[in-house]
Amino acid sequence: MKNPYLYGYLPLITIILFSFSFSMFAISESLQLLHAIGVYNGMREFLSDLELRFVLLIVFALLFFMLFSALKLIGETVHELGMLFFSKDKEGQTIHVARGGYVIFFFGAFASIIGFQSLPILVIVFLITVFCYFIYNVYKMSQYMSIAGVIGLIFFEIITWSVLFALIVYAIVKLYNGILAGLPFA
Repeated sequence: MKNPYLYGYLPLITIILFSFSFSMFAISESLQLLHAIGVYNGMREFLSDLELRFVLLIVFALLFFMLFSALKLIGETVHELGMLFFSKDKEGQTIHVARGGYVIFFFGAFASIIGFQSLPILVIVFLITVFCYFIYNVYKMSQYMSIAGVIGLIFFEIITWSVLFALIVYAIVKLYNGILAGLPFA
């Protein structure tokens, strides 16, 4: 098939599958936490076990859906900004060439369903999927770019993502330290 919209549905399905697998893990961990702090029995007075799991699934699936959607939006923006700086493509062919990489995320999302009971497996599957997509994307883009452009694109994306994650970690650490400093027993 030569339809340019053939892979258009894959990002949505991928985000839903990754959200579902991470939510299933979060449900089991949150139920253990609710048991440990003694809130579970009180919640069972209002909701059955199935209803509680369903409510937690909706909440966690929505949170992870928003997280993965934001990561996709940021990733595409960073990539297209890098292509603006380093690509000589004037017709926009490189954007359509990279869409085949959505299949990599699709299979990675299916693999994450298998390992939803373990956080290390989920994170490893997600990181391997992102790495394979990155390699595929760079390979496909290299056909339309010079060697210097490919190297520039790789460094631009790595530096941008590193700065973004460093800022997030910094904000979380500052928030954590601020909360600890505000506690009366500290």
